[in-house]
Amino acid sequence: MLKRAAIIFALMSGCATTVAAADSARTLQIIVSKDSQSLAVYDGGTVVATSKVSTGKQGHDTPTGIFSVLEKRKYHESNIYSNAPMPWMQRLTWSGIALHESNSVPNYPASHGCVRLPAAFAKSLYQMTARGVHVIISDETVSPQQVAHAALFAPPAERPAGNVLSDASLRPSSTDHAVRQVEVAMNMPTSPLPLPLPQAETSAAEEPAPLRILITRRSDRETVADVQAMLTELGFDAGTADGIIGSNTRSAIDAYKRWKGFATKGPALTAEMLSALYASSGRAEPPTGQLMIRQGFQEVLSEPIGLAEPGTALGTHFLTVTAVNRDKGTADWQGLSLDNHLTEATRNRLGITADAVTGPMALTAVLDRIHVPDELRQRINAMISTGSSLTISDTGVGPETTKGTDFITVTHRPPRA
Repeated sequence: MLKRAAIIFALMSGCATTVAAADSARTLQIIVSKDSQSLAVYDGGTVVATSKVSTGKQGHDTPTGIFSVLEKRKYHESNIYSNAPMPWMQRLTWSGIALHESNSVPNYPASHGCVRLPAAFAKSLYQMTARGVHVIISDETVSPQQVAHAALFAPPAERPAGNVLSDASLRPSSTDHAVRQVEVAMNMPTSPLPLPLPQAETSAAEEPAPLRILITRRSDRETVADVQAMLTELGFDAGTADGIIGSNTRSAIDAYKRWKGFATKGPALTAEMLSALYASSGRAEPPTGQLMIRQGFQEVLSEPIGLAEPGTALGTHFLTVTAVNRDKGTADWQGLSLDNHLTEATRNRLGITADAVTGPMALTAVLDRIHVPDELRQRINAMISTGSSLTISDTGVGPETTKGTDFITVTHRPPRA
């Protein structure tokens, strides 16, 4: 506790050391509010630093959504705007959005898309963070709230070391040989054990790298990957199951269609053809949701999950683990929701006919609809650690999510009337 208090004091005073930053970065979260042109640094649920900012001016809007620090450089020059200096740069997208120092931070949008920071604060913030720290950019002010729900992940409770009494074998015992022997439970080690040493507090370095979890709607790419795997199992060479319809996959689809009497002209995949293919392979048609995980900017897994009420939008939500208790098998989560306008074309493509629940019950409502298979849940529970995050979104993996990033979710505001 003293160590954590010292870290928070250092953060609030703007003089955090490199060691302090490394220890605390797991629970740090940066929230930029475009309406108030302000930035708040949260350590768990506590605001530990604030600053004014300048975001993108008209025609160069700063994107909103869920980002993380991808790269840090004490000094950087823009490769877009005439080598403009960008000291204490913290990159949020590979397409050019970053937090950085500027000598011009008025109380209104003025940048070419980046988030400008006052000089002293930019350096202080740089010292607080590490790669992977989440940055939320929102049109309106948002703040994280504590969330408890059975759908959220938690580590398995760790069993205390040594034998417990119920595990001990029964053995005869009596203090009086004239009395009939009775059996009692004894916990007798084979050799004397020393008294346990005080347990040191687990450091952040000993924790597994935090997970980046995305729950979204199953996309065409996952469906195509299924098709490729099933066709190959049936003897058609569909190529690598990468979710991309190339020449091998197209040839395999056409061959399957000829076998089953489907027309080969028109869309490659139809609902009728997919149902027949799942039946041919002996697989059940997958549920409508998909859960994906990245760890250390690398893909770890992608598995189907259930989403109730698929016609209702999920909305866009972001949750983080602020603490784990491995003895009790618990995890403390906090979360927030972001406005995200879906165009009519997007809603039609995703089969959305009803809006997501909004307001104070938004997180509970969306978590109620998520059904993760038990085996998959156990795998994730075993990997969960402080600083892990969960994004829930209708729109899946966007173009900003590439090799060497966490899941990046860009949100959109409704068009102006």
